[in-house]
Amino acid sequence: MLRTLKKRWRTLLLLTVLTFCAVQVTRTALAGPPVTPRPADVAAADRVAEPLPHQLVDPRVDRPEGEWVGGLGLVEPSAPESRLAPGASGRVARIHVAEGQFVTAGTLLVELESGSEEAAVLRSEAEVEVARAALTRARGGVRPEELEAITAEASGARARSALSTEALARLEAAAAGGGATRDEVERARRTAEADRFAEETASARVRGGRSGRREDVLVATAELRAAEARLAEAQARLSLLRITAPIDGEVLAIHYRVGEYVSPTPGSEPVVVLGDTRQLRVRIDVDERDIGRIAMGAAAIVTVDAYPGRRFAGRIVEIGRHMGRKNIRTDEPTERVDVKILEVVVALDEMDGLVTGQRVMGYLTPTEPR
Repeated sequence: MLRTLKKRWRTLLLLTVLTFCAVQVTRTALAGPPVTPRPADVAAADRVAEPLPHQLVDPRVDRPEGEWVGGLGLVEPSAPESRLAPGASGRVARIHVAEGQFVTAGTLLVELESGSEEAAVLRSEAEVEVARAALTRARGGVRPEELEAITAEASGARARSALSTEALARLEAAAAGGGATRDEVERARRTAEADRFAEETASARVRGGRSGRREDVLVATAELRAAEARLAEAQARLSLLRITAPIDGEVLAIHYRVGEYVSPTPGSEPVVVLGDTRQLRVRIDVDERDIGRIAMGAAAIVTVDAYPGRRFAGRIVEIGRHMGRKNIRTDEPTERVDVKILEVVVALDEMDGLVTGQRVMGYLTPTEPR
């Protein structure tokens, strides 16, 4: 029985091998002659990039003649872009500018819905006016008609004091000659003193009516300061919902539209991007092996895919102080992505046709020949 099973397994295995061989022979017979590659495919396969040694060069861009230190770069404004967002969350109510518009510092760019905040400012402004009026009243004293009455009373007190003082003088002279008693003189003296005190009191009331009580002025001053502080707080809350231009510059991008909700959280997209495009420059990635061959003020040339054969001249105005990762890539499969670079900034003599964020190829004059 076991011998019969083994014989069957050998037969089945032999049939399987023969079937596989027959299939391979049939496929080979049907495949036909070998395919001849097209000339364009041969040329693409034989293409050999010729970058400068140890340099980042985009093979799609023709480099100028001569010795250069090359690197990919991006066009940027003369100063870093301002990525603006409100200080609080809210819904966009009004956009006062358009992309491409040039604005001056302090220009209102975007407003978020702020009905309650605007009402709070108006209320605080009214409170400041009330407090200011109260201070003016405290400093000015009583009303004119009241001051007139107080002044009249002071004049009467002054007259009574003068009469009683004269009467006292006469009685003292009469007492010296025996014409008045001591008791009469004493009563006249007390009357004169009382009238003098009444005169001083009335005069003080006149002065207080004209200048106000010191305590009232202090209280009114404190209330005015408190009202002004509340106004400043309300204005600060309102300013959080408004975006103004911090610099003179061009509106490069507006990422929100009216009605959209803005939440200024870390990493969120800015509402407005602003940059001073009156002068453009290029930030170039220079390979770490070439940083010893660049110097401040060295001449540079920038080329752009959009303008074949055109050269934008410039000079190095800034050299980074810290190595970092590549900022720009060529999208070529053979590109190295693990190299370290140093950022070099080139100020352009000509910038017509360039836009911020545009990728370029930069060529820097080396400080020594290769």
